[in-house]
Formats: sequence, C-alpha cells, structure tokens
Amino acid sequence: MNEKPVMDAEARRKAIDEIVHGTFLMEGTMVAFPTCFPGVTTALPPDESLITALALGNDAIVYGVTSGHRAHLLAGMFHGLTGIIYDLGAPEGMTEGVAVGCTSKQVIAAFNGPSGGCLVRRNLQGLPFDLLQEWGFERLALDILEPAAGGAAIVDGVLADDATFVVATAEKLAAVDVAAGTSRLVADLEQPTRLALAGDGAVLGSSGKALWRYHPQTGFEADAVVLPDGNWEELVWQRSLPDAQGGNYLADGNGGLYRLSGSKLSERLGQIPLTPVGAMATTYDGRLYGTCGEGIANLFVYQPADGTLRNLGVAASVIERRRYGYTFSCAVTGRDGEIVFGENDNAGHMWLYFPRIQRCEG
Repeated sequence: MNEKPVMDAEARRKAIDEIVHGTFLMEGTMVAFPTCFPGVTTALPPDESLITALALGNDAIVYGVTSGHRAHLLAGMFHGLTGIIYDLGAPEGMTEGVAVGCTSKQVIAAFNGPSGGCLVRRNLQGLPFDLLQEWGFERLALDILEPAAGGAAIVDGVLADDATFVVATAEKLAAVDVAAGTSRLVADLEQPTRLALAGDGAVLGSSGKALWRYHPQTGFEADAVVLPDGNWEELVWQRSLPDAQGGNYLADGNGGLYRLSGSKLSERLGQIPLTPVGAMATTYDGRLYGTCGEGIANLFVYQPADGTLRNLGVAASVIERRRYGYTFSCAVTGRDGEIVFGENDNAGHMWLYFPRIQRCEG
C-alpha cells in the first residue's frame, strides 16, 4: 500500500499561498495609510498626492514630499497613540517634490516648479501626546531658502550630516547649510544623477561610467568607483540608511543588483525579477526589500545570508485600505525595522511593509 507523503506545516502554508493568492504578496504584510488623519480630515487631492521622497526624522516621524498639481511637505506618524499623515504645507507654485532630509532640529525639502528649484525649511514636527482622545496642530510657515545652484531645477538631495543637505541639479552639486539657509557650489556634474548616503557620511552619485563621492570634510572625488558595463543611466540606489555593515545596494537599469562597500563594488549579486526597479531599503537584519515592475509593482527580497533573491508578488493592502500598489518611487526604514514605501500615484499612500519574522533554527 502506497503511503501519501506528509506535507509539513511550512510547505502546506507555501502551497496554499501559491494556489489561493497567486501573484499577490505572499510574505509579510502591507498597510496603505492615506494622506490624512483618518476619520477626522480628508486626504490630499488625488492629483497632489504622488509621494516622491521620504526621510526618517526624530521620534520616528516619516517626512515626505509629494508631486502633482501642487506639491506638499508631509509628516507621517505611525507609532504610539498617533496614526496620522499631517500636511505641513505647500510652497507656492511648486509642482514636484524631489527630496527631503532631517537634521536633529529641522526638516529641509527640495521642490521644483515652472520657475526652477526651491528649498524650504521648518522646525521638526512635534510628536503628539495622544491622538485617540484630543489633538491640536499648528501649521508653521515654511521658510524659503536662497536658491541653490542659481535656482536651477533640482534632481535630487540627501542629508550628508546634521548640518549639510547636498543637492544635485543636472549640472551642479551644491552643499546647503540647513541652519543658516545658505548654499555653495562644490562640483560640476557630468550628468544628472540620483544621490545616496554612504556609511562614512559621503554622498554618492554617478557620472555614467563611475561613481563619484562628496564628503563635507574632504571634498569631491570624481572617479571614486569604476562601474562595470551596464545601463547605469537608470541607476537606482538603496535610499534608506546604509546596511548594518555600512554598505549600499544599487541596481542598474537592467535589474542587476550590486553592493558598494567603501570604494569596492561587488560582483553582480543577482537579477531583480522585473524592471524598472523602483525603491529599495534594508531592514535591520540585513534583508533588502524593493519594488520592481511596470504597470503594477511587485515586491522583491534579497537575503545576503544565503544570496537568494525572490519575487514576493504584487503589492496589496487589505487592512483598512483595500488597495493595489502600482508605483513606488521612494522607501525608508522605520523605527522598528518596518519599511515605508512612498506611492508615486494619484491618491498616493504611505505603505508600511512589515517583513516576515524569520524562523529561528535549532
């Protein structure tokens, strides 16, 4: 008599996920949070809520900027007795939010509009005591800073240290003193580039054939890391904090995944399942999560412990907001290792992804 093979609980769970849920998110949980105080205020207009940059500030508050008919600066609070995305203001005439960063005291954001680039600043948002019983908010005026790089449109920006916000235009790199509100040019750039922060505090960017480095203390190094052959015009950085070892992940336009540690670039680690690659961030145990694909986003994970790279399925939220995730352009690691993705779509949400807790073997 033939005995049927026994399927253990883990194999059974995986089989059910694959059969029942098909191509949708099969690992971890995603929660889409609207751009409002649910039940109290209304969300931003759909055409003003494309979330295009995120940064983590004090008290685990996630700051973001939007793009659309009108661009906004936001503060998302998801811990303690909070649960709100608060509109901090919209600089006049700006339609594109490109970057945001937080010092220990202030938040600075970069926007573009028909007249060019704009930098705004304000004090960090205080953390409310209890949003279950009572609340009150004061909307501070946004300080408009002097234009960086002659007021040209800003491509990207990143906070280099607690005093310096570095911004790139298509042709220039400028360092902004956040507290003073002044800026100075530090380098000419060969091409437009997205920026990232290295573990040693250097700002990283691409010239197409190599990576350059800029450090507020040591200056600009043009060809710090030679890039291998590939489609680097569509370079995507891991835009959250560097991983636990101080390295940065990056992907080329063909979906090849690499890791930069100091001045050493790894061999190709693997192939991201789909292109284009969207946003990437590491959680505290070293796993890299990101979005990929055109039309509707898939989530992927790279596990450095065993070198595996897997497609986790299409992003979907079923807790409170029932929503598919189509396009994500930014991500940041939250206080407890959750990853917050910014949805670059009409009626955009901040999506909180809670990775699956790994089993303890032995």
